[in-house]
Amino acid sequence: MNLPFKIALRYLLAKKSTQVIQLITGISILGLTVGTAALVLVLSVFNGFEDLIMGMYVKFNPDIKITPVSGKFFNADSSLVYKMSKIPGVEAISGTLEEIAFFTYKDKQDFGMVKGVDTLFSAVSNIDSCIKEGVYLPNRSLSFNALIGLGIRNKLGIDLEDPFASLTVYMPKNKENTPFENPFRSRNLQPVGTFMIQQEYDNQYIITTLNVARELMGNANLLSAWEIKVSQNYPVKKVVSEIQSIVKDRFYVKDYYAQEEGFIKLMRLEKWLSFAIVGFMLLLVAFNLIGALWMIVLDKKRDISILKSIGSTDVDIRNLFLYEGLFLTGIGLISGVFLALFIFFLQKTFHLVAIPGSFVVDSYPISLRWEDFITVAITVLFIGLLASIPAALRAMRISTHEKIV
Repeated sequence: MNLPFKIALRYLLAKKSTQVIQLITGISILGLTVGTAALVLVLSVFNGFEDLIMGMYVKFNPDIKITPVSGKFFNADSSLVYKMSKIPGVEAISGTLEEIAFFTYKDKQDFGMVKGVDTLFSAVSNIDSCIKEGVYLPNRSLSFNALIGLGIRNKLGIDLEDPFASLTVYMPKNKENTPFENPFRSRNLQPVGTFMIQQEYDNQYIITTLNVARELMGNANLLSAWEIKVSQNYPVKKVVSEIQSIVKDRFYVKDYYAQEEGFIKLMRLEKWLSFAIVGFMLLLVAFNLIGALWMIVLDKKRDISILKSIGSTDVDIRNLFLYEGLFLTGIGLISGVFLALFIFFLQKTFHLVAIPGSFVVDSYPISLRWEDFITVAITVLFIGLLASIPAALRAMRISTHEKIV
């Protein structure tokens, strides 16, 4: 262990000559503690929201989704499905068809998305767990039923108990029509249940059978996506790579996260912007540390002069106070982490901070990730090192002949 390190450790543990220095040092450590805890908690809250919302998406989104590179639709290819089904890890493949449509129910109207699904859709998604009322689509390919998003159900005032009222779906024909020809295809559907996943889906989607969606589109072989379920604990990226080698450049092959790439990027941008704001606040708090170290340098002038007179170099003196600053920062860092863990425990156990209004959870979600602790530690130690530099440079300028006041 080198001499500057040992002396810095001794200064840290020794009682200060005046209570003012001790008070300023305590305030600086307290500021670092609160700042560190704030950094950890800010990241944890954003992690919690990300996990919560992505957990909602996973109920509707498959493990892998395959969509055409050109256009919105493609014709089903049974040979391609067969090849993909032989890939290790592929558990189920479902063909789906989505398109914008116009809905009417009694005297109310709305726009939204029709999603036609085959009988394997419940195997590739967790839609069964999202049923709010009623039942999932009966397992019959020709059934004219519909599963309604809760938002659409409320907007249209759909009554599942009314067997005489049907939901009419209109979709424009993709061809030129004569003046006397109806420009829309339509189909009456019987609402059999409602689902609640996430507001974006609840307010837009109705789910019906693939045959109904194809009838509305006027094409009996059309699809907009293949949705794939991957075996549990099997590496999804490996399956994505193998599927991409089969479909070549004709299709996009997206894993679970790539399907919501825009949302994830936005959430992470907000997360790190918030982290940066709290980091700048911690930088301001670090001025207390500058003051504390400056006071320690003035208090130890005699010691510095003696050290220099017995052979210590300016670099040794500089390092001594850099170590001192890092020691104080380390105490604040460790204290802050423990404070954050304590608050995390209280929030998880007692739900201290509630979310006002109507939301899917009553209190702020929070989630700890080990990589965030590394990020916070590097940030806090870097700020502590910056705050130590002015005092270290001042200590270097003290000479062996400087008058001690």
